[in-house]
Amino acid sequence: MKKGCFITFEGPDGSGKTTVTSFVVKALLDRGYDVVHTREPGGVDIAEQIRHVILDPKNTKMDVKTEVLLYAASRRQHLIEKILPALEANKIVICERFVDSSLAYQGVARGVGFEEVYTVNRFAIDDHLPDLTLYLDLNAQTGLDRIAQRKFLDRLDQEKISFHELVVEGYQEVIRHFKARIVVIDANQEIQTVQKEAFEAVLKKVKTYV
Repeated sequence: MKKGCFITFEGPDGSGKTTVTSFVVKALLDRGYDVVHTREPGGVDIAEQIRHVILDPKNTKMDVKTEVLLYAASRRQHLIEKILPALEANKIVICERFVDSSLAYQGVARGVGFEEVYTVNRFAIDDHLPDLTLYLDLNAQTGLDRIAQRKFLDRLDQEKISFHELVVEGYQEVIRHFKARIVVIDANQEIQTVQKEAFEAVLKKVKTYV
């Protein structure tokens, strides 16, 4: 039997990833599952340091290919140091963002190219893709309206609406490319409904793995 189960949550900024994943993680823990909750970019010390460089609003001169490579480097360290050991220990890994974010944000929205970004990331992750991805579907303007009240907006949060609209388009390409592992959830619904649908999808998957 395959060890562990790797589940990711994706969506545009403001779609509720942290709120929903936190609910799902707690619900799984309450049922006795061994769960690791993590995020990207970040999750381990080196990757968190890279996260700071990527998202620092002062880094306005960052080249788009530099951005791609930094995300991939952060992801590699996170995978090797945290994700894979947890899966080897037969744990459920719940991660906020993974490769699909790079494909949508840098591949499509930044214009680097879907296949180009995927090639870089395949090298970084040795083809370790999620077993299940939940995409929280929300239009760009609603997402930006939701995050407008945050005390801190990172470098990507501060991008123009046109960029965030391209991110949403990018995710549609991701869904087409990886439709077998992606479950789409309408994030316009009441948060309790989104949480319930997400948990049901996750529970259905983990029951086949652990």
